[in-house]
Amino acid sequence: MGSKQSIFTAQQLDAYQVGGTPPEDFLVLFYRYRDLAPQLVPLDYTKEPDVKLPYELIGSMPELKDNPFRQRIAEVFSEDGEGNMSLDDFLDMFSVLSEMAPRDLKAYYAFKIYDFNNDDFLCKSDLEKTLTKLTRGELGEDEVKMVCEKVMDEADLDNDGRLSLEDFQHMIVRAPDFLSTFHIRI
Repeated sequence: MGSKQSIFTAQQLDAYQVGGTPPEDFLVLFYRYRDLAPQLVPLDYTKEPDVKLPYELIGSMPELKDNPFRQRIAEVFSEDGEGNMSLDDFLDMFSVLSEMAPRDLKAYYAFKIYDFNNDDFLCKSDLEKTLTKLTRGELGEDEVKMVCEKVMDEADLDNDGRLSLEDFQHMIVRAPDFLSTFHIRI
């Protein structure tokens, strides 16, 4: 009788389950990751191979392909900040963007995705880029500036000209449907 080779150790499987990815989704996601580049992703992760898929492959996935934030999403979830993803990065992305992820976690990552200059605040420039992407460039420059000024006026609680994570979370509480569209399906 031959023994069946394991893809992951028991400890790895336990760690992934603790991380929030349900066991049935974990293997589905592993095979999705592997299908992006079967020549790069081994079927044996027991020795924790150092594999990162390039952004070009991640960004071409059906779940991200038409998303105007696909590059920012990949950059935020990748450890290298450039969108090249390890299996752990890939699992984290799907976990956070799943329908089951807690609202606060989604808000935290939405904030990071919209923080284009990575300074831990949303300034007018970040808001302008976000709005331009959200509307796919359909608003004129003056309209974008007007909407961003309105957002700042309403959401900048300490009037420092930028939104902190707390300001952003407060704004989202007032717009309950905002995060409902911030997910992808497995």
